[in-house]
Amino acid sequence: MTLSRKKAPEYYNLTPLARKLRKEDTPEESLLWDRLRGRRFGLLKFKRQFQVGVYIVDFICLEKGLVIELDGNGHFSAKGRQADENRDRELLGLGLKVMRFTNDRIRNDLEAVLMAIQAGLK
Repeated sequence: MTLSRKKAPEYYNLTPLARKLRKEDTPEESLLWDRLRGRRFGLLKFKRQFQVGVYIVDFICLEKGLVIELDGNGHFSAKGRQADENRDRELLGLGLKVMRFTNDRIRNDLEAVLMAIQAGLK
């Protein structure tokens, strides 16, 4: 899948923010990234903190059109859930599949998360 970074207007250049997020990743992002990076997972290339339109997604496999989002406490409020629904709808409209996992699940059951991701890649 090819996504053009030029689809978003110039004032939506989120590259500096994406770089900052990569440097300041959460422990859960770091755990998952260690398993996905460097084609360690199914020989697929994943990117992290990647700009898609006006959003920065946590992880993406462009080859399979799969976005992986990790959800911490801010995602569980009514406002957070609504923002996630809107974001997911827009990403789906771009032809991407979105999978969400809680930080607790990453910490406590990483192997099950990896199995779910594997199933989502098919």
